[in-house]
Amino acid sequence: MPRPARTLYAYRIIVPDEQFDLFACRENRLHIALRQLELDGHVDRTLCGGLLPAQPRWHDLQREVLKDRRLCPSCRVQLDARRKGLPSAGQLW
Repeated sequence: MPRPARTLYAYRIIVPDEQFDLFACRENRLHIALRQLELDGHVDRTLCGGLLPAQPRWHDLQREVLKDRRLCPSCRVQLDARRKGLPSAGQLW
């Protein structure tokens, strides 16, 4: 069982750009992914279960991004659950 990551440093943001391809979310959303990919999980997925783009544009997760309206609501729910050490809330995979 993966240990909960309580700090924002444990996560990164995927910012949509011009290479918005079939693997990315179809909406203009910011998605959260783990900074250090877990060996027992699906390494090609965001917290909400979406596939990563072919060449993601990564940014560090800053506190102000959590208030951004473009942040994926499902990623936000997963992040909150993980930071509280709760089982993943409705995880798709």
